[in-house]
Amino acid sequence: MNTIVGTYECKVDSKGRLMIPAPLKKQLHAGLEDGFVLKRSVFQPCLELYPMTEWNKMMQKINKLNRFVKKNNDFIRRFTAGVKIVEIDAAGRLLISKDLVAFAGIDKEIVLSSAVNIVEIWDKDKYEKSIDDSVVDFADLAEEVMGNLNDDDDGIS
Repeated sequence: MNTIVGTYECKVDSKGRLMIPAPLKKQLHAGLEDGFVLKRSVFQPCLELYPMTEWNKMMQKINKLNRFVKKNNDFIRRFTAGVKIVEIDAAGRLLISKDLVAFAGIDKEIVLSSAVNIVEIWDKDKYEKSIDDSVVDFADLAEEVMGNLNDDDDGIS
């Protein structure tokens, strides 16, 4: 799967259905046949939409964990809690189950935000708070996370 690009605002209806914006649907086109996995985020009050190929790669990594280590079992259980296989229907809609809507605190207005190879689904207000520079100084975060990368061959400067 290629990198997914973009941030899109849309609405979710009372049944938990959202219309995938056309530019995002076009990027996800390769995965439409295989379906997607929708899950709770580990670190944020949002949901993560994995194209099935990306989910399978993640499961290959997780499957390497030793299941005779309690911490690993606890992690797997929590990581996969609430996981749902979902499809984008012929009308371009995605159905979010009520338990996942409740987890993410999704109301009516949502944000679909690309996160490299997955899409995060946020309640709009929670998303705005998560990117608020008054909470986390993005310049400091960028320096800490990206500042030690060797940029000789990757073009990042």
